[in-house]
Amino acid sequence: MPNTYGSRTLTEWLTLVLGVVIILVGLFFVIAGADLAMLGGSVYYVICGIPLVAGGVFMLMGRTLGAFLYLGALAYTWIWSLWEVGFSPVDLLPRDFGPTLLGILVALTIPVLRRMETRRTLRETV
Repeated sequence: MPNTYGSRTLTEWLTLVLGVVIILVGLFFVIAGADLAMLGGSVYYVICGIPLVAGGVFMLMGRTLGAFLYLGALAYTWIWSLWEVGFSPVDLLPRDFGPTLLGILVALTIPVLRRMETRRTLRETV
């Protein structure tokens, strides 16, 4: 079996690291969010954490679906934030700044993930 890890580029490694970060954030959202929901708080964190974990796993597998799952969760985050606080920039900033920064990085990984998918598909057909 050939060593597929040795042939990865720096951008592919950085994409995989970003996938791990997204998994960790998603796990935190699910675990802490479940605690919060049991105390009567918002279920947003659990609902958002599940696609984050799945998205990170798909990114580790080198699939673009992972990026789109994250971007979908980001869209949900923006909708939830606007519903909760309206258009107040002071209130939106702590809710959306970090996820949006990660979203920009995730969007930049889409070409890398497509290249990884193409290479995997070519290896499977040979």
